[in-house]
Amino acid sequence: MNKKMRTGLYPFLTFANISFFCGFIFIPTLFGFAEKTSNNPHNFFGIIPAPAEIKIDGGKSQIETITISHSDELSAFASQLIKETEGFLYKKSVSSNTDILIDTLLGNEAYILNIEATSIIIKGGSKTAVQYAITSLVQMVRHNGFPLPLVSIQDYPCFVYRGKHLDVCRHFFSIEEVKKYLDFMAYYKFNHFHWHLTEDQGWRIEIKKYPKLQDVAAYRNETLIGHYNDTPHKFDGKRYGGYYTQKEIKDLVSFAEGRHIHVIPEIEMPGHALAALAAYPELGCSGGPYKVATKWGVFEEVFCPTENTFAFLYDVLDEVISLFPYKYIHIGGDECPKSSWQKSSVCQKIIKENGLKDEYELQSYFIKKIEKYITSKGRQIIGWDEILEGGLAPGATVMSWRGTEGGIEAARLGHDVIMTPGSFCYFDHYQSTNDKEPLAIGGYTSLEKVYHWKPIPETLEPPL
Repeated sequence: MNKKMRTGLYPFLTFANISFFCGFIFIPTLFGFAEKTSNNPHNFFGIIPAPAEIKIDGGKSQIETITISHSDELSAFASQLIKETEGFLYKKSVSSNTDILIDTLLGNEAYILNIEATSIIIKGGSKTAVQYAITSLVQMVRHNGFPLPLVSIQDYPCFVYRGKHLDVCRHFFSIEEVKKYLDFMAYYKFNHFHWHLTEDQGWRIEIKKYPKLQDVAAYRNETLIGHYNDTPHKFDGKRYGGYYTQKEIKDLVSFAEGRHIHVIPEIEMPGHALAALAAYPELGCSGGPYKVATKWGVFEEVFCPTENTFAFLYDVLDEVISLFPYKYIHIGGDECPKSSWQKSSVCQKIIKENGLKDEYELQSYFIKKIEKYITSKGRQIIGWDEILEGGLAPGATVMSWRGTEGGIEAARLGHDVIMTPGSFCYFDHYQSTNDKEPLAIGGYTSLEKVYHWKPIPETLEPPL
């Protein structure tokens, strides 16, 4: 999936200041914390995303230092922010001028932040909401300094799913770099981290039952230099790769939980499987040999939908599920060429025996078998919008990247949808017309274009 080159850490940082949220179609898809209302609509005091409601009372608070006592209501991230921000005092025994209260009637992610003359009052519907309130308060202090304005803020999200994706297969990131990415996500109130762990160019998750995934699939012999369209292709000649141990993954998941972020692993299938096939060639239609991809693009070699392949994938999923407690598993499903299936007598036999019309229905057969297995483990699948081809698995959530049409179709069929159209949400596109901008995959996605995108299509009517 060429698109997934977009998600390197630094392109994210370029756009971080607008805090866009890719979300769920109930339709939660993208953005922010609700429609904005304020008696000063152009002043959100540095809070990103802008809060749902701000009432400015006039005047300034007398508070010169914000004192907060240690509280069980504060997440690891909220505590970290307080300690790192000048103007805050955070100790076990301190006379606090900040009251932190849980009020479940507000809703899980909703909060109220009141800055008064000599005190600050925070009410959150949960510990998650308290973190969001603390984050907004920190942003205000960093942006405005003291004295703070007398304001009353009520905030709540428009969408259940507010996510960021990171492809660590084409470009590997250390655990510390991924944690930095999560910190930025938490600072802008994202709550889902989509971790792309397997690809043609590398396999990044330790699977103990299949050691060749670490020894072979995790490394490629070299990497393309420059743009894919530059010919002839040039390579750096350097072995490249790495993977995360299960211990590291558990630590990362715990780190994310301390920021109220859910981690969704992606294990690509049936396409984008070349790295796995290099390690276990019997899982392909031709039997190999295969090599871990050294350039970008889409490759004909995909998983062959045999019982042997499904047994392998079930084993992999068992270990993945043991590492990631959240309910969703992303299974890819995109950019799966059908040529190797068309040439395979084994695949043609499977099509005939199961009464399938063609290779598109064979892909649906593949996805439905995987969904049935994942569902039996108490989890749900997410897949790219190609999983609509040949019929959608009954409990699938669709991530619509090739525009909004797939998302609209899935929503009308009663499925949850995450809108991620490439022309708005892919940050590996050029972001300006400056000819000195770093190499991008192509396209042009400006800050203004992303900011003004409305994720809920007008053709879909509520309730959703």
